[in-house]
Amino acid sequence: MNQIISNSSSTSPTPEKQGVLFHIDENGIATITLNRSEKKNAFDNHTIEALLAILQQLKESSEAKALVLRANGSHFSAGADLNWMQSLANFSMDENIKDAENLAELLHQLDTIPLPSIALVQGAAFGGALGLICCCDIAIASKDTLFCLSEVKLGLVPATIGPYVCRAMGQRQARRYMLTAELISAYQAKELNIIHKLVSTPHALAPCLQELLKQLSRNSPNAIREAKALCQLCESSLLDASLRKQTSELIAALRVSPEGQEGIGAFLDKRKPNWKISYD
Repeated sequence: MNQIISNSSSTSPTPEKQGVLFHIDENGIATITLNRSEKKNAFDNHTIEALLAILQQLKESSEAKALVLRANGSHFSAGADLNWMQSLANFSMDENIKDAENLAELLHQLDTIPLPSIALVQGAAFGGALGLICCCDIAIASKDTLFCLSEVKLGLVPATIGPYVCRAMGQRQARRYMLTAELISAYQAKELNIIHKLVSTPHALAPCLQELLKQLSRNSPNAIREAKALCQLCESSLLDASLRKQTSELIAALRVSPEGQEGIGAFLDKRKPNWKISYD
């Protein structure tokens, strides 16, 4: 079963406009591939809608046995598309909240999908990309991958991804990396529980994936679903719709705030934001 879901509005999208690729192979392995390599796989509202549609399809599928999340190109994802976020200043607060709630819902659906999920990570994984990774059950990265919770540099906060990142690395570590926005090496990411396993190069991700899938295939599909549900039960606050609503409202307010727009604009203009203070 091979399918492609595109984030393009065109009825016959060209390959370079297919922002999200999706297929299920003969073994029931569902693969979602971020496919905006020219944008470092940054995601916008179209990407989020496409991913939500895929996850809904997978929840209703009887043939899917496992989910793999990966990305084409040199980088896993640069996080949110800043041109898209900058444009949101022209929308009402209600529209912004609705938009943020879509991302929160995407993270929730990925986190709770009743399939074992595996993220394969290479290059850079910044901002919202860490949310996608932390929502997967297993994450593998190449040793040269770099991670960053970069939002505060832009006058924003990692709001909708925050609960999942804090769960993965713990609140104490999250305080440091959310406040400093410093780069996190692949080795640090493993120590912080963002990543479970490191491989030597991006080319080594595929054979590592096959070993994991082989291991999963030995286990009861129903027991896997129930074990995952048990883990969710033990961390039930993440299932709280009120928390998702609160984080959605927070990021919606900040990304249209003066500092949020200044930070995004400065990054896109390749200049220093007007709040930058020198400690030299």
